[in-house]
Amino acid sequence: MSKQPEKLNLSSLDVVSEKLSLMKDFFPEFFNESSLNIESLQNFISGTTESKRERYGMSWVGKNNCLKVIQTQSIGTLKPNKDESVNFDASQNVYIEGDNLEALKLLQKSYYGRIKTIYIDPPYNTGNEFIYPDDFSESLDTYLKYSGQTDTTGKKFSTNTEGDGRFHSKWLNMMYPRLYLGRNLLKEDGVIFISIDDHEADNLRKLCNEIFGEDNFIAQFVWQKKYSRDNRPLVGTVHEYILAYAKNIAFFSEVRNLLPPSEESLKVYKNPNNDPKGRWRPVPMTAQAGHATASQFYEVVTPSGAVHKPPTGRCWAVSESKYKELLSQGRIYFGKDNSAQPNVIRYLSEVEGFVPWTWLPSTEVGHTDSAMKDYYSLMGKDLAFETPKPIKLIRHFLDISLSKTEDEIALDFFAGTSTTAHAILEKNVEEGRSHKFILVQLPQPIEFETPIEQKNIKTISDLGKERIRRAISELERSEGGKKLSREFWNKVGFRSFKLDSSNFKIWNADGLKDEASLENQLSFQVENVQNDSTQESILFEILIKSGFQLSEVIEEKKILGKRVFSISDGALLICLEEEITKELINEIAKLEPIQFICLDSAFHGNDQLKANAVQTFSNKESESDKSSQTSFRTV
Repeated sequence: MSKQPEKLNLSSLDVVSEKLSLMKDFFPEFFNESSLNIESLQNFISGTTESKRERYGMSWVGKNNCLKVIQTQSIGTLKPNKDESVNFDASQNVYIEGDNLEALKLLQKSYYGRIKTIYIDPPYNTGNEFIYPDDFSESLDTYLKYSGQTDTTGKKFSTNTEGDGRFHSKWLNMMYPRLYLGRNLLKEDGVIFISIDDHEADNLRKLCNEIFGEDNFIAQFVWQKKYSRDNRPLVGTVHEYILAYAKNIAFFSEVRNLLPPSEESLKVYKNPNNDPKGRWRPVPMTAQAGHATASQFYEVVTPSGAVHKPPTGRCWAVSESKYKELLSQGRIYFGKDNSAQPNVIRYLSEVEGFVPWTWLPSTEVGHTDSAMKDYYSLMGKDLAFETPKPIKLIRHFLDISLSKTEDEIALDFFAGTSTTAHAILEKNVEEGRSHKFILVQLPQPIEFETPIEQKNIKTISDLGKERIRRAISELERSEGGKKLSREFWNKVGFRSFKLDSSNFKIWNADGLKDEASLENQLSFQVENVQNDSTQESILFEILIKSGFQLSEVIEEKKILGKRVFSISDGALLICLEEEITKELINEIAKLEPIQFICLDSAFHGNDQLKANAVQTFSNKESESDKSSQTSFRTV
């Protein structure tokens, strides 16, 4: 038995190793020792011994480097910011300010396979918008320079212009790793919705076919974003697209929701005869005759005496016996004069919902003008922003995908002005639910047309957080909000985090350039905690790198005068005090946590005390069921 505690891995999930491990479980015959034999696997799948042949696929400049970006683990962290949050301790919503690539890497351990819905509205690559850097070595350091955290001037990212020879490649290099990592986070029945326009719709479709699989394509929705003509030189563009892909379409098809009827669709249900069963509509009683049976061809005699047979190429939609049954129930309508072809009466009360259509008219899901009006009514014109999406549009996709019985998580890692968060909050208030959101947004600087008093709003992420705060206040004052309990509202809010460098001085072999740098790296083994790190910042870094979610309920205990954080009802205990004693170890062991984590530096080089701690937890394990063993780790 080891006399030293296990060291916590401070890197994000190794995505490649994780997937290779899964492949080895299913296909051990294609591994030579620990390496995958690609040629052997290809020959098995194709049933041929050819090692090189032409094949259908998508390629662009920089694609191979995208794979390197995915494989590079993040050693950053997400530091809590309670001052910018609302109901931090009770809320399970999360807002992350930072580069979404690094954030997605950090979310892998905690949220792998746990997200139900992803909606993103990425840059459309129009040639004049902000674009993420075309830097294949982009990393936490790249982000920190951009945001000014390591450089007073900050690193400026340029726009992507068509004059650049790699216009489309740059955009694909930005999107590929983010979509790849996003897919990892989806549940098996999860789904992603991606807004896009004509500039990259074709490339995005091919990209998603590769990442999600062509068989998991659901639909390419067409959203009518404008309702009036404009004076474009060639053809006026009044639509955008929303691509939808499932993680596994077989699972998604089992759980996807029917949509509630819209006001427009309800107009056809009337009650001209004061039917006691309520509003109804006539549905023609014919169908295509391709697969009809003999029982679907018969004469129908109307109350006026008119005789009808199915039109050429058609049949009756129901058998003769079923028709007679419906007739006896008063469910057949023959028109105002009782002589028209038969129609089946369908009552509004029988309508459970509608299958979503790919056409999304502005009358049902809003348009750009309505989006701006909603935004201005909440934020005011001083905080103008050009391209928010309508809340109704996002609600449409949330209504399709989020469970009607379980509270689930939605993710938006191009959050913009936080329309997704607003839509989820609105949905929760209307339905009395507690669906959760995770939003990620780069702190891209913005300049408003007119001077504003809110000088603290300098970036899009500032704007997004402010919108969530105002949306919560507005919804709480609404008629629906007033009906909900104080207990409900005490949990409504969000936890704000900022991407930053690790709280720990992490070994960096790439930085060993001379004797001085080696000496500096070796000093990390003595005191590895950054000087400005707080216990709360260290706590959340440990949580996310141990596989716990950022929304975990955290209880603070006092044990022998020391702060101890309890997570999952004591399953994980964390002590981040600068000194650990034998007595404290004994008291914590009595609580029988599944995991206990503390600072390695808290032992102050006392290896005997550390070995005794390992022995204490080991002895505790032997006294009880092995299933409740305590894992003792240090950082």
